Amino acid sequence: MEKMDYSYFKTEVSKRRRPATTRELTKIAYSAPKSTVSLAEGMPNEETFPFTEISVKLYDGSSFILDESELGAALQYIPTQGYPPLVQALREFQRRAHAPPLWESRDIVVVSGSQDGLSKVLEAVIGTGDPFLVPDSFYPGVEAVVAPHKVELVMIPQDDDGPIPEILRETLRNREISGAKMPKIMYINPTGTNPTGIIIPLERRKEIYRIACEYNFLILDDDPYHFVHFDKEEPKSFLSLDTEGRVIRLDSFSKVISSGLRIGFMTATAPLIASVELHLQSSHLHAPTLSQVILYKLLKIWGYDGLMEHYMRLRYFYKNRRDVISMLAHKYLNGLADFNVPKGGFFLWIKIRGIKNTWKMIMQRGVTNGVIMAPGAAFMKDPSKSCNAIRASFSKASYEEMDLAMRRLAQLIRAELAENDKNNYIENVDT
Repeated sequence: MEKMDYSYFKTEVSKRRRPATTRELTKIAYSAPKSTVSLAEGMPNEETFPFTEISVKLYDGSSFILDESELGAALQYIPTQGYPPLVQALREFQRRAHAPPLWESRDIVVVSGSQDGLSKVLEAVIGTGDPFLVPDSFYPGVEAVVAPHKVELVMIPQDDDGPIPEILRETLRNREISGAKMPKIMYINPTGTNPTGIIIPLERRKEIYRIACEYNFLILDDDPYHFVHFDKEEPKSFLSLDTEGRVIRLDSFSKVISSGLRIGFMTATAPLIASVELHLQSSHLHAPTLSQVILYKLLKIWGYDGLMEHYMRLRYFYKNRRDVISMLAHKYLNGLADFNVPKGGFFLWIKIRGIKNTWKMIMQRGVTNGVIMAPGAAFMKDPSKSCNAIRASFSKASYEEMDLAMRRLAQLIRAELAENDKNNYIENVDT
């Protein structure tokens, strides 16, 4: 296997980043022998912190207390990469969950939720005007990061199994022939995709990975719903297929443990992790320590099997909700809309018949009539263009609220169709 040249993937800005000496000293102090005396860091004294104890109870009846030395550590500065015991626990978790090839050449960094990881990765790889491969439709948090860089979004159409490999290959071949700049990275949200709820099947994942090797681009594998899927078997991640070191995997605890903890982590080859770590040193230094220590204690109490049991419980919980919203959508939207039952994630992607653009209907009338959903155009390259879809989330609303929302949506659609008919009639009479 040829050794990858990671400098090719980094922007000039990313290459110019330098380590902050004080951050490097924190890293050294953390790993130094106990006998070492450090007067290097500007850390506050733990004795001045007003908190003396934090106790945490879990739903399974287990609990833990952070007091004295542990609490001091939980409220203090830590190395940028993350709270060292948590970093170690996450390494073990990745090895067990995905068995990635080339494991010894990879590393991880803890980030403040995967959106933080997403923005750091994209800003390390994508420069002004660079081409960027994205599925059509895609998560708007990506566009929010790259829009100021005037990036060229190269949209790859999707079917019910995700981005279509033949079109991906043809798009890249045509760019190559015409001498256009080649993309260095592709964004993929493979399991319980936001907004469509699909799971990219294994064969297609392999095919997309083969194309990445062929055309030398990285895969940004943003997978917050990996453990919130409704299939019998666990999806195989892009990381588990990565024999060349070109996958950057983003994991998040937001959807599966708590969104307010703001903890995610990134797994990639060491040179790419180093770029992100340098960027973190210049922004928020490290993800919240208290959140990391709480998460570490949780992982320690539950272990891998306990965490997997929790994920099974989540799947059962969200699958029931998915079944209910699908049933209600069938009941109220029959003849008005089309949708596929989602295979994972939190969302139902509904395509409305006879209405070209749902934006006004949802953003104006919907709000006035007591129902809020996301208009499909928000997930497109150009949100000002027409899109006939709507994204409905089934994760949080009660069953009664879901029923009400679907009933109100049906009324909205009927009112919109009636107005369209009226306007068409007036236009025809005028002509």
